[in-house]
Amino acid sequence: MAVRKLMFGNVEAERLAEEYGTPLYVYEEDVIRQRFREVKEAISYPKLRMYYACKANQNPAVMRILMEEGAGIDAVSLQEVMLALKVGFKAEDILFTGNNISKEEMEELIKLDIMINIDSLHQLESYGSLNPGSDISVRINPDVGLGHHNHVITGGPDSKFGIYFDKAEEIKKIAAKHNLMIKGIHMHVGSRFLDQEPFIKAMGVLLDIAKDFNDLEFIDFGGGLGVPYSPDEGPIDVKKFGRDVSEIFNRFCSEYGKQLVMCFENGRYYVAEAGHLLARVTSVKETPKHRFVGVDSGFNHLIRPAMYGSYHEILNASDLDAEKEKVVVAGNLCESGDIFTIKDEQPLPREIARLEPGNIVSIEMAGAYGYCMSSNYNMRLRPAEVLEGKNVKLIRKRETFDDLLRGIPDA
Repeated sequence: MAVRKLMFGNVEAERLAEEYGTPLYVYEEDVIRQRFREVKEAISYPKLRMYYACKANQNPAVMRILMEEGAGIDAVSLQEVMLALKVGFKAEDILFTGNNISKEEMEELIKLDIMINIDSLHQLESYGSLNPGSDISVRINPDVGLGHHNHVITGGPDSKFGIYFDKAEEIKKIAAKHNLMIKGIHMHVGSRFLDQEPFIKAMGVLLDIAKDFNDLEFIDFGGGLGVPYSPDEGPIDVKKFGRDVSEIFNRFCSEYGKQLVMCFENGRYYVAEAGHLLARVTSVKETPKHRFVGVDSGFNHLIRPAMYGSYHEILNASDLDAEKEKVVVAGNLCESGDIFTIKDEQPLPREIARLEPGNIVSIEMAGAYGYCMSSNYNMRLRPAEVLEGKNVKLIRKRETFDDLLRGIPDA
């Protein structure tokens, strides 16, 4: 019987590993397009603006795919704005939602004519002094937060983000002082929610606040649509989500007196499932407690398991149907926490098709917050990235040692 191997489209994962080397990020173009269309088609409200939160994956090829699908860009740094412009997005397609940004960064954004979501009353005062008489949006903290880990909850009293929901009068007072026109209000309550009810609650809070602002043109409800990583999680019902937010916003606009633009800025939902991190098994060893499978990657390439305790399915791409065994998959960094099968900061054995040195593993759901959170810890090099679509193409070269020395005088 032929050995069943992992395929991306019509291409074997093993072939990509041989051709481009490991570790290697692989993205499936069709999956990115499908996920974006899924959300867009679920929302029936006619004046819809969908941004891509590019902090999830900033590869220009990925951003270009979403631009072709009609997305704008949600940027959180000046560099993301500059990259979006370089990719081909227009200034009016970009919404900037920074946090604790400097005066110099604000000045550059003003020069580029980028709409800014103002994050604090202090920032509102500073922006008004720099750019009086301009249009702005303000980010509201709706006193609701949700997400898969405390580090990604961006609403509520413990969150550093946004102007608290009870400060509407102060917002209007500062705006009037500098003749600022508040054209939008914004929220983002957290990342990767699979239950829509807390989001709907936060949406209601923001819409109540919106009634206090007479000249709005858009309301941005942020992103955070979740994807299931572990077997015990179920997907969010995107059709129900789209139907519910459309009905709620239609009712609000009827009461408000005009049809506003409804905005969302998802990132993970579009790209997570499309991405795979390929690594090669380099060693297998045993202790009295665990069978360790070592690979040529680590949390310097995918930090989510070590940082959040996140679950990522791991496949034996060389033999999907091999007899399963319980193993701990470990990276190649000099760090005890460099484990891909981890829970509560401890190694957790997982049943995986038997792995031997030389086999290729595929760490799944790695398209979001993978490469963009990578580092050169232990002076290890970042991997290459390829895009699988009509054909396979290299979209980022593997780093070299010389790349690490760039910018170091006399190195």
